[in-house]
Amino acid sequence: MPKDAEVKQTPSHVAIIMDGNGRWAQQRGRPRLFGHHAGARRVREIVKSCPDLGVKYLTIFAFSTENWKRTQTEVAGLMGLFRKYLEREADELFASGVCVRFIGDRIRLDPKLVSLMDDLELRTAGNDRVNLTVALNYGGRDEVTRAAKRLAYEIEQGRLTHKDVDAETLARFLDTHVLPDPDLVIRTSGEARISNFLLWQSAYAEYEFVDTLWPDFSTAEFAKVLGQFGKRDRRFGAVRA
Repeated sequence: MPKDAEVKQTPSHVAIIMDGNGRWAQQRGRPRLFGHHAGARRVREIVKSCPDLGVKYLTIFAFSTENWKRTQTEVAGLMGLFRKYLEREADELFASGVCVRFIGDRIRLDPKLVSLMDDLELRTAGNDRVNLTVALNYGGRDEVTRAAKRLAYEIEQGRLTHKDVDAETLARFLDTHVLPDPDLVIRTSGEARISNFLLWQSAYAEYEFVDTLWPDFSTAEFAKVLGQFGKRDRRFGAVRA
């Protein structure tokens, strides 16, 4: 296959449901938070691998709107981990040319965490080597609901009418309005469901469900999944002649 054809087959935007941290820890007789720390280290490796693999956009599912149902101990531990990760990785992300964005509803998050998120977004806004989007307190239905409310407000204010509303208009009010839709969604740990992740944006994405628990999802396996994507025939509803 010509080199140019191979480049076209590489997914530009990959989204990952990072599942299996808790089970990974339990298999080793350790608390679930131990697995989340291991998972955070894996995030760093996968992000670093993206430029060489041709991935321009990476979106990771860090904490869902449903994850608040977990024990108070685990939720508090996760929030502390997020703060430490942002503090520890900020310099490296900036130096590596990573542009960081966050999607999700920030209202319920700790103000100190939100401040770190805001600062990292502002600091890395000029980077373009890799676009890392972190879904934090994110749910696909919640995102569409919030977008619909903002759209309804614009109509109430007279800046739009119902005739202006179509799929493109609504998409402008989504958290991901500055991002392309994902080409590939990967879920680790052997579970085969999408768990309310990027429901609107993934309408034509390819999916790959792998058995590996997230802390064990190596860059080599990531590259293998990307290679398998290149073999898929993406028609977007059309039929090839």
